[in-house]
Amino acid sequence: MLRSIHDVAEDLGVDTRHVIPHGRAKAKIDLAALDGRERRGRLVLVSAITPTKAGEGKTTVSVGLAMGLARLGKRAVVCVREPSLGPVFGIKGGGTGGGAAQVEPASDINLHFTGDIHAVSSAHNLLAALVDNELHFGGALGLDPRRVAWRRVLDMNDRALRSIVVGLGGPAQGVPRESGFDITAASEVMAILGLASDLDDLRTRLGRVVVGRTADRTPVTAADLKAEDAMAALLQEALMPNLVQTREGTPAIVHGGPFANIAHGCSSVVGTDLALRHAEIVVTEAGFGFDLGGEKFLHIKGRQADLWPDAVVLVATLRALKVHGGESPPDAARPNGEALQRGLANLDHHLGAARHLGLEPIVAINVFAEDEEDELAWVGAHCAQSGVACVPTRGFADGGAGAEALAEAVVAALAERPGAPRYLYSLEAPYRDKLEVLARTMYGADGVQLAPAAARTFRRLEKAGVHLPICVAKTPLSLSDVPSRVGRPTGFEIHVREARLSAGAGFVVALLGDVMTMPGLPRHPAAAGVRIEDGTVRGLMQND
Repeated sequence: MLRSIHDVAEDLGVDTRHVIPHGRAKAKIDLAALDGRERRGRLVLVSAITPTKAGEGKTTVSVGLAMGLARLGKRAVVCVREPSLGPVFGIKGGGTGGGAAQVEPASDINLHFTGDIHAVSSAHNLLAALVDNELHFGGALGLDPRRVAWRRVLDMNDRALRSIVVGLGGPAQGVPRESGFDITAASEVMAILGLASDLDDLRTRLGRVVVGRTADRTPVTAADLKAEDAMAALLQEALMPNLVQTREGTPAIVHGGPFANIAHGCSSVVGTDLALRHAEIVVTEAGFGFDLGGEKFLHIKGRQADLWPDAVVLVATLRALKVHGGESPPDAARPNGEALQRGLANLDHHLGAARHLGLEPIVAINVFAEDEEDELAWVGAHCAQSGVACVPTRGFADGGAGAEALAEAVVAALAERPGAPRYLYSLEAPYRDKLEVLARTMYGADGVQLAPAAARTFRRLEKAGVHLPICVAKTPLSLSDVPSRVGRPTGFEIHVREARLSAGAGFVVALLGDVMTMPGLPRHPAAAGVRIEDGTVRGLMQND
């Protein structure tokens, strides 16, 4: 039985005046709850090694850790992203954790929740409609239909919409041109929602969005189209953080949904800010491996919002380590000491990447029922040789009780004096230099190859004095830009095929390899297992 959301808010210290219920177990928190309070909480960032296609349970570990901290008497809260319907019905299934370490109500959160993602889609597509309306009426802005960059979005994996032609059917239907769809999680509007500090900042960022250029390459923005106020109106309630709870009643803030492989991969700034102003310890996750979500949390979200973690947890599984050691995924659940030992190189790389940023992670082994104790011990001994704390955690099976050992290790780490932020590059550095340092430290690459189009975009931005962090869009399944190169590949370069300015979000996206901003469904979509039994939605989570 879930607790009343008012009781959950009271545990977090949020005044009931600021709680806007969406039913009994969900609520929006008015941004007025931030007023008059300073950040007093300690921030714990949860990241991971390079995951396999099924994911390694980073959200499960984050939720379990928050529950474990609560069992130790700490006022804890977990901050995670909202699930996208793309992965829910695609490969991974639901994104609310797993087993006894989930945020609830899981079905609601995995489906429509409080409507935030729908609001992002609506605001994004409103701007797309205004762009085509400007073209149709031949407005004074001089927007060139050949240089429109603003596509449409949909919160679903649908490869058939990646490339389309709009405006067909004659003069009354608009101006024919090539376009396409991205998934909503890749929308710049989603990134803006996640990075905005308040409603005024949201509106300002929306106005900065570049939708295309004129024939002489002058940027045309959403503000030029007078779109920012209407877009902000659609997003006003979506900007408010969502409060829910874990299976054990611990407060959870689920807000914002950018993917880490094609966006910045972190939950919202306002959600994290709310948590830090009310809780003692805030657990937040960054999507996929440390090379993606972890790095972007630090260089994009952290830099913009003046955040830096007080402790870092790096999630690994025996299954993933064996895959990185050359074992095939179907066989990775079986004992294989040789593959495990080889796969530890991937873990070592991510530990080294974190150390480049002055961070010393705790390794959390997310334990599966079939895991062998001697193999868990091998990983622990390997970490001990490197001076790294390694804690098996069983939140999936045992909830907060299974994560108490990890919680104790985190509390011990928080007793140490936190380090100052250490960024890998200055914002004023050339974009190629930023990519070079990321390639060498985060991916272990030898260097960077820029396609001519990407190089031209970087030169144009530098000439215009636009100095922003890099948001790398690449496969999450490899440190390289080739998904099949698992483990710790060497002797490779990363290939940047395209660069896109996200002026409102405040970063430049570098697209590597064959990464897609509109994923496709797999041969056997998770949607095929979703069903309704006695009025309850089942099959959203793996193995359900």
